[in-house]
Amino acid sequence: RMLSSYKPKNDVKDSYKVLELEEGCSLDDVRNSYHNLAKKYHPDSSSGMADSRAFIRVEEAYRVVLGDLAAKQKSDSGEEEEDQFKSKSLQHRHYLSFEGVGIGTPSQREKQYMQFRVDRATEQVLEYRQQRLESRYAGSDLSRAQDVRQSKKVKITQAVERLVEDLIQESMAKGDFDNLSGKGKPLQKFSHSPHIDPMTHNLNRILIDNGYQPEWILLQKEIRETIERLRKSIVASRRKLGEPMTLPEQKQWGRVCEQFAEDIRKLNKRVDDFNLVVPILSRQMVHFSTDKEILRARKTYEAVLEKVSDSGAKENGGKEGQRFGWKSSLLKWLKL
Repeated sequence: RMLSSYKPKNDVKDSYKVLELEEGCSLDDVRNSYHNLAKKYHPDSSSGMADSRAFIRVEEAYRVVLGDLAAKQKSDSGEEEEDQFKSKSLQHRHYLSFEGVGIGTPSQREKQYMQFRVDRATEQVLEYRQQRLESRYAGSDLSRAQDVRQSKKVKITQAVERLVEDLIQESMAKGDFDNLSGKGKPLQKFSHSPHIDPMTHNLNRILIDNGYQPEWILLQKEIRETIERLRKSIVASRRKLGEPMTLPEQKQWGRVCEQFAEDIRKLNKRVDDFNLVVPILSRQMVHFSTDKEILRARKTYEAVLEKVSDSGAKENGGKEGQRFGWKSSLLKWLKL
C-alpha cells in the first residue's frame, strides 16, 4: 500500500457504501465514519473484528470520497478552499497507544516512544532552566549595566595591553633597548636569603614600589579608620547632650545608640570579609561589641568632663591668687 504505484480501485458509489454513507454528506461525517471503521478493522487494534483487507478497503474508499468532495467543493466555491479538501494524513494511529509515535510492530513502536519521551523531557528541562535564568535576570537593569561596564573595562584593558605590547615591539625593532645599562647582566637580588624565591621577591618589590597593596591590607585600614570615626562621633554626640540628660535628650541618645549599633553591624560584615581574605590566621579580627563600645564612649566622656572640671578649678585658683597677691606682698614689706 505504501508503494508509489498503488492506486485505489473503488469507484465513488462503492466508496460511499463502504464508509456506510450517502452521497451529499459533509466532510465531518466522512471523517467520523472513517475513524470508527479504522478503529474497528485496523490490525493493530484490540478489536475482535480486526481485518487487514477490510481496513484496506475502508482506506481506499476514504481517499476516493475525499477526492470527490474536493472536486465538488472546488467547482462550487473556486480555488480558495482547495487546500481544505486535500487528502489528509491518516489519523487512525491517533487512536492507538504511544501518541502516534513510531512505525513497525507494537514492541518497536514502544521503544521508539520511550526514546521520544526522553528527548521531550530533555527539551522541557532545558526550556525550564532557560526561563528560570531569564526570570532571574529580567528587569535587573543595574546588574546588566554593571556587566556592560565590566565588559567595557575588559575591552579597554585588552586594548591598552595590545597597544603597550606593540610599542615595546616597535622600540625593540628600532634598537632603543640595545644601549640599556646593565644589559646582559643578571638582576640584582633584593634579598640575600636563600629561602626566598628571587623572582617572587622581585615581583613583590616592584608591586610595592608602584603603590600596590593587597586587598586584606586595604580592608584592615578601612576597618580601623571606620571604628575610630564611629567612636569619635558617638562621644561628640554625647557631649552635645546635657548632664544630667532630660527626657527628650534621653530619647535622642537612644536614637544615636540605635544608629551606632547599625553601623557596628555593617562594620562586622566588613570584618567577616577581611577574615576570608587575610592570609595569616593570627591577623584575623573579632567582631566589635555594641555594648562595649557604648560603655567605652561613656568612660571617655566622663574622663573629658573630669579634665574640663580640673582645668576650670586651676584657672579659678590662679585668678584668686592674682587678686590677693599685692596684699600679701605689702604685709611682708611692712614686717620687714
